[in-house]
Amino acid sequence: MATPRPVTPEAPFEPSQPPVIEGFSPSVYSTSESFKEKFLRKTRENPMVPIGCLGTAAALTYGLYCFHRGQSQRSQLMMRTRIAAQGFTVVAILMGLAASTLKSRP
Repeated sequence: MATPRPVTPEAPFEPSQPPVIEGFSPSVYSTSESFKEKFLRKTRENPMVPIGCLGTAAALTYGLYCFHRGQSQRSQLMMRTRIAAQGFTVVAILMGLAASTLKSRP
């Protein structure tokens, strides 16, 4: 029977630091962006997504207001409008994804 080899001590695990993986950089951008900078960059890349989000929020808000006022037909119309705005937002996200994928190809 073979004798067990002594275990060599490795560097201690540091949970506050990301793991070092050879050939991998965790950040695509060399400088860190603030939330505002990232939001503005993403909005410039695909301006239809924020428009769709605002439309969705507006239809939801107005629909809830109409529901509270007892205008059930208008409330139902606004809920359907909200679904359409959500669909528009999803399509805008997919189109932006497809455009950025095609743009990054050589």
